[in-house]
Amino acid sequence: MTTNTTFKGLPVIPDEPLTTTAPRKIQKSFLAIEQSEGAGARVRRSIGTPQLRNFSPFLMLDHFSVPPGAGFPDHPHRGQETITYLLSGALDHEDFAGHAGSIEAGDLQFMTAGRGIVHAEMPRQNEDGSPNVGMQLWVDLPKELKSCEPRYRDLRAKEIPEATGDNGKVKVKVISGRAYDTDSLKELAYTPVWLLDFTVQPGGHVKQALPKGWNAFAYLLNGTTIFSSEGVSRPVPQYHNVVFGTAGDSIEATVEEGAETASRFILVAGMPLDQPIVQYGPFVVTSRDEVVQAMTDYQTHSNGFERAYNWESEIGKNMVH
Repeated sequence: MTTNTTFKGLPVIPDEPLTTTAPRKIQKSFLAIEQSEGAGARVRRSIGTPQLRNFSPFLMLDHFSVPPGAGFPDHPHRGQETITYLLSGALDHEDFAGHAGSIEAGDLQFMTAGRGIVHAEMPRQNEDGSPNVGMQLWVDLPKELKSCEPRYRDLRAKEIPEATGDNGKVKVKVISGRAYDTDSLKELAYTPVWLLDFTVQPGGHVKQALPKGWNAFAYLLNGTTIFSSEGVSRPVPQYHNVVFGTAGDSIEATVEEGAETASRFILVAGMPLDQPIVQYGPFVVTSRDEVVQAMTDYQTHSNGFERAYNWESEIGKNMVH
C-alpha cells in the first residue's frame, strides 16, 4: 500500500515508481452468469456473487443490458460510490436533490451516495429498439467518508485520454490511472481506483503496471485474452472476470496472432480498505447496527434521507408496465 494516498487529497497515481518486472498470477477466473435485476434489466454480475464477495474496495460489478421499457426506478443508496460506464445507448438519471442528467456511449458517471441518496437510472428508448449496455461498479467508501454529502461527476467520452502501444495493436482508454505514460485527467472517486479500457488486436501484447498492493481484476467484454505470469499462460474468454493475486507489479496479456477478433477488457485496480463490510442491498456500512440505522433512516426520511419524503422521479414514471 502506498504511503502517500490520502482520502481527501486523493492521488490516484502513487509516488513510488511503477514497474512491470513481476506480472501478477491469476487467482481465479469465472463466468459472470446472466440474471434479472431491477425492472426488466439483465445483468452479468461477477463481483458481489458467491464466486467473489467483497473484494475490497470493490463491492459489486454488473455488466448490464437494459432493453426499452426496463430500468432501475427509484431506489436508495448509502455508504458507497457507483461508477457507471456506458458502452452503448444512453442512460438518464435523476435524484431527490434535483440532480438530473444523461450519459451516452463512452461516457461515465461517478456517484457518491455518502450518507444517503434516492435516485432512478432509466434507459433511453432507442429508435431501433436496441438495449442500453454498460458496466456498473460499486466501490466502498472509507468509514470516515460514509456520511459525506452525496455528489455526482460525469466524465464524457471526449475527455478520456487514449494511449496506443505495441505498434498500434493495443489501444487503451485511460479513464482513471496511468497507461503507456498517459495519465487520466480527473480524480473522480474518493477511494483511489484505476479503470483502463483495453482493446487488443490479434498478435497484440500488453504489459501494464499496477499500484503495488492494490486489488485488481479484469472483465472480458469481447474476444479471448491470454494472461501470463511466470511462464504460465491462461486464455480467458468473453464475460469472464479474472481476479489477480496481490503479489507482483503488473499484468501481462496477449491476443493470439490467429484470433478471429480483437479482445476488449476492462482492467480495474483499487486500494483495499482496512474495514469491515456489512451490506444490506443498497446500504453498505461497517456494522449490523448501522444496517438497522440505515433502514430506519430511510423509512423515517431522516439523517440524509429527508428529501425522500414524497419524492418520485419523473423518469421513473416512464416505466412501461
